[in-house]
Amino acid sequence: MTSLSRRSFVTGLSAVGAIPFLPKNSHANGTRTVLRATTSSAQLTPEGYPRTNVWAYAQNGAGSVPGPEIRVKAGERVSRTLLNELPQPTAVHWHGIRIDNAMDGAAPLTQAPVPTGGEFDYDFVCPDPGTYWYHSHNRSREQVARGLAGPLIVEDTEPWLGLPGAATRELILMLDDWLLNEDGSIVEDRWDDLHAAAHAGRIGNTGTVNGQSYPEFALRPGERVRLRMINFATDRIMPIRLPDLSPTLIALDGHPVAPRSLEVLELAPAQRADIVVDAPATHPEKTSLLLDIGRGNQVEFASFHIEGEPVRPSEENVRPLPSWKTLPEIDLASAQNQPLRMDGGAMRGIDQATYQGETMDFRELTSRGMAWTFNGVAHGMDEPLFVADLGRTVRMELVNRSAFPHGIHIHGHHFTVLSRGGVPSPYKDVRDTVLIGADETVELAFVADNPGKWMIHCHMLSHQVSGMMGWFKVA
Repeated sequence: MTSLSRRSFVTGLSAVGAIPFLPKNSHANGTRTVLRATTSSAQLTPEGYPRTNVWAYAQNGAGSVPGPEIRVKAGERVSRTLLNELPQPTAVHWHGIRIDNAMDGAAPLTQAPVPTGGEFDYDFVCPDPGTYWYHSHNRSREQVARGLAGPLIVEDTEPWLGLPGAATRELILMLDDWLLNEDGSIVEDRWDDLHAAAHAGRIGNTGTVNGQSYPEFALRPGERVRLRMINFATDRIMPIRLPDLSPTLIALDGHPVAPRSLEVLELAPAQRADIVVDAPATHPEKTSLLLDIGRGNQVEFASFHIEGEPVRPSEENVRPLPSWKTLPEIDLASAQNQPLRMDGGAMRGIDQATYQGETMDFRELTSRGMAWTFNGVAHGMDEPLFVADLGRTVRMELVNRSAFPHGIHIHGHHFTVLSRGGVPSPYKDVRDTVLIGADETVELAFVADNPGKWMIHCHMLSHQVSGMMGWFKVA
């Protein structure tokens, strides 16, 4: 076991670094830019520790972790030519975008992986405003763990910042954890660690925000700021606390919600949340972004320093984001009902399952590197889980019969969460990734309005690679 354990995770979150700015490169309306997937290095641990060799995206100069910020307005195009400079094939998935099927980047379902030295042209419209991200979708557990991810921000065509009750500015916070050796290098001998995959997955020992260990952000006293938060860890669920900042939730997975206060924000891998915070007008001079790590323990992930010229605190309630008008209405009366059972993993196992057309017991399944199933099939890429008629509502009952939570992501569509454990959802949040607890059932619905073959998988990427992946067809 690596010697960077919990001590170094805490240490990695307790050394103050410079304010981290994400590199920007915004090209709207068809101007094509080369997006390189390349090797690079990053100072993931505090200054004085060695730099870490990473895989990174780059548009100008060296690669960065996270990758360069891509920012467009709703209805504008993103045009990028992926150039693969890595020693492995790769592909880019534009997570959460309701995208043309051929542009989804879900190798090998929607495209062949781009070989070393190869190129692939991505060109698509971003129809919906919100906080999204892009990441590798080939050998994704390894490639995302090496750093291949970046933010994709789709701005609303209607103004919000600066209006009464709204924030005056925004910050992007990309949250990650890394599994590092004592010398700062990435632990590379566990990409096929089935023991981890059958449990909670590849959990890191070093945390970063925007690629830096324990960064600090400056807030003016009384200032109202929008935080766009993205969990791009491979497997870690992140329960986040923002004490002294009066956090108010305004969006989930890009979708506006009626503003509501919250004490803990739980982000599964790939989930996003937009939070409005109010810096205290007086004390304290410093507060923190805290991460719950279990058993009542918390570590500081980042700090907020309250400094500078005070601003008059907003006396308005937090202003909602402009509502969307782009999603089709779900019709539950004529919906296609589709169950999705999740089985396997440690402490439960499976009596028998199908893998690559063969029926086998759990022992044989694990000998093939598989530990999880959807509807009794591990890594079911040969046949679709289901076929939906174009334009029809699909009502899914997601039944987690395992001892571990799963963050289920549906490509190409956004869904409404109808209920948890048989209890109707009080909010009916619209999402693209939903966290389902152990022994929990979640019901959701979406309109199958996007033709093509679409992946559905657990975004705990260790679970995905060890069986919890399938696809459905909209025809």
